[in-house]
Amino acid sequence: MSDIKYSFGLWTTGWQGVDPFGDATRPHLDPAENIRKLAELGAHAFTFHDNDVWPIDATDAEKHAAIDSVKAAAAETGMVCEMVTTNTFSHPVFKAGAFTSNSRDVRRYGLRKVLKQVDLGAELGATTFVMWGGREGVEYANAKDLGTAHARYAEGIDTVAAYIKSKGYDMRVALEPKPNEPRGHIFLPTIGHAIALIDSLDNGDIVGLNPEVGHEEMAGLDYTHGIALALYLGKLFHIDLNGQNGPRYDQDFVFGHGNLLSSFFTVDLLENGSPNGTIAPYVGYRHFDYKPSRTEYTDGIWESAAANIESYERLAAASKSYRADAEVQAAFEKAGILDTSKTLAEGESFESFMAEADPDITELGKRHEGVIRLHQLAINHILGNK
Repeated sequence: MSDIKYSFGLWTTGWQGVDPFGDATRPHLDPAENIRKLAELGAHAFTFHDNDVWPIDATDAEKHAAIDSVKAAAAETGMVCEMVTTNTFSHPVFKAGAFTSNSRDVRRYGLRKVLKQVDLGAELGATTFVMWGGREGVEYANAKDLGTAHARYAEGIDTVAAYIKSKGYDMRVALEPKPNEPRGHIFLPTIGHAIALIDSLDNGDIVGLNPEVGHEEMAGLDYTHGIALALYLGKLFHIDLNGQNGPRYDQDFVFGHGNLLSSFFTVDLLENGSPNGTIAPYVGYRHFDYKPSRTEYTDGIWESAAANIESYERLAAASKSYRADAEVQAAFEKAGILDTSKTLAEGESFESFMAEADPDITELGKRHEGVIRLHQLAINHILGNK
């Protein structure tokens, strides 16, 4: 399915397998070599945090050399940088947040760090700037004034959006919700929380969402439903695809290696839109934000990267056959899924609506939706049995 464009974060394949209980299980991977290997696998684009490419304490000369190396690899392979983001979570300076820190000095430093990466992203042609507030939150409920913290968060996001507009960059901001980890309670934990804050911004027209599979599912939420809402509102600016097995720590499995059924319905929505056309297919890179297991050495990095693409390709093919299946279309019709009628007729008055006689609810209660058969048809296509 050559029309689909895939993108990887350099922090994904570049992850060395470090976790809170164990040291690195793989050597450091040079960012330029990372880009070259991803291109060989069929990726079209890469993304990165600033400190994926240079350390936070790098000199200007070291930083420029690192950027030049990435630019050279991109030019050599034809890979493009489609999104950038900023690391405001690793260094101890951000231990209590960046935009929501109680320290004004930390907030101002964090904002400058973000805006510098916005400038670099624009220089590299990135059209999306993702903001994940992994340290924006608390472990202890009284650690911050919650009204002030949310006001500062809104100020920071709005400032980034205003800066992008002031520079005339072709770039939008995408917020990445997450409920917990590394903070015990992260601000803007879900898609709904983020949308609510976006609505309060002066520059919210260029602020949207970058939802991640694992971040939604670790809270017991349905990822496909979340991105459907974002698509419906015109706010799905970017996506992070990976695998997750329900409410636990952020697992960052290969896409499809967690909840396979949910992955199928996500791909089905992204590739085909909603069955009755109220949501159009997603236009944008299929971006993978996963981590190769600590059990894998260097060959396993590229096997896992390729597995993301293979999973997506197979699920996309299954979704196309699913939608083309006459029995599936008949099941959609039976369940009423293809009906786009509004509940109230055009121009219908409250008076005429309220005067209408109620239907026979006993007969309506006998309606057979047929959704079990419809679901089984989806499974059959996933398993290749159709």
